[in-house]
Amino acid sequence: MNASRGAALAGAGIGVGLAAAMIYRSTHSTSELLPELRTVPYVDLGRYQGRWFEIAKYPTPFQGTCAKNTTAEYVVRNCGGLAVENRCTTAEGRTRSARAVASVVDDESNAKLRLKYSPIAPAADYWIVDLDQEYRYAVIGEPQRRFLWILARTPALDEQTFEDICSRLREQLYDPARLERTPQDGA
Repeated sequence: MNASRGAALAGAGIGVGLAAAMIYRSTHSTSELLPELRTVPYVDLGRYQGRWFEIAKYPTPFQGTCAKNTTAEYVVRNCGGLAVENRCTTAEGRTRSARAVASVVDDESNAKLRLKYSPIAPAADYWIVDLDQEYRYAVIGEPQRRFLWILARTPALDEQTFEDICSRLREQLYDPARLERTPQDGA
């Protein structure tokens, strides 16, 4: 293994470890009772697969080294669920990636999934809470509302669409003021 690949894998491993700790804490401690997070009625995983650009997110420690061009690639697995590859570019210009498997936990809607980055890491809730009819954008959250991602098929969303998404997020008790835009240059 060359040194740059080893460094990238080590960085991804650190990120995954931090993610696991954050997810464990988010699912095992809550100081307030929240109404159930609503997901979309149905997700066609065949249409959902493909490349998505991260438009905005709640800041997370496990994405701390990502400076721009964060993407997610989803592929439907023969045995069900999705194979996931997240990629980003660091401030130093290196590409960082992490792979996961998303298992469907609600077969009726396909909107509730559990994401797992390694056999030893805990699984994380991955709920699709907003989805364009044409699958041009998707919003991913989790029941405690500590994590949030807005994804799009293109590197940018028009401001009206972004504001409409934020309005619906407020109704779900998310705070859009916490969103951090992700720089994208289309790479």
